[in-house]
Amino acid sequence: MGLPGPGSVAFGDEQSPRRLLGTTTVYEGRVWDVVSEQFSLTDGGEAITRDFIRHPGAVAVLVLNDEGQVLLLRQYRHPVRMALWEIPAGLLDEDGEEFVEAAARELAEEADVTARRWHVLVDLFLSPGSSSEALRVYLARGIGDVPEADRHTRTHEEAEIELQWVDLDAAVDAVLEGRIHSPSAVAAILAARVARENGFVDLRPATTPWPEHPSQHATWPRGAVLEG
Repeated sequence: MGLPGPGSVAFGDEQSPRRLLGTTTVYEGRVWDVVSEQFSLTDGGEAITRDFIRHPGAVAVLVLNDEGQVLLLRQYRHPVRMALWEIPAGLLDEDGEEFVEAAARELAEEADVTARRWHVLVDLFLSPGSSSEALRVYLARGIGDVPEADRHTRTHEEAEIELQWVDLDAAVDAVLEGRIHSPSAVAAILAARVARENGFVDLRPATTPWPEHPSQHATWPRGAVLEG
């Protein structure tokens, strides 16, 4: 029997927990940790060790105005030594904050923009072989401006942020020509272009559950070593 095809309701990624034998925090960072975990693929199977970044997850926002333009921001990213065109995004590091509320906060802080209509655009694991980071990208429409007195003071790399409105089709061209490299921007721009074909009616509500986010999984205490 073959695998279900893309048109099947059953087609898609699925949870697949394996037996966890132990976990140790190798490095405890300011934002995320590096952990080493031992697990087995089957009961009684070989113990496998993998090191990865334990990440709190993040949200991002593709803003679309009434003229069919998307809002891109240019920001320096030190690990790759490049100024990248991205979409507003940020960590899920506020306890008790709803995902869409975090997205609205990041949009206001990074772009001085508000939005009245929100939908889930796409969900991603940015580097599932080396990080637990899950990213949810929202489509935001019905935009407005954050009042001048309420605007966030941006510091460090964020102080250099440049904002630009770009036609969605021009943004797609930039992705396909290799001029945009941010994974959240690439995925969001291409997904928005596809979703536009039927007027965005198939997008999920902003409050759609997100079971893949790390907060929905059982987690071990920082630095704990477990034997099973």
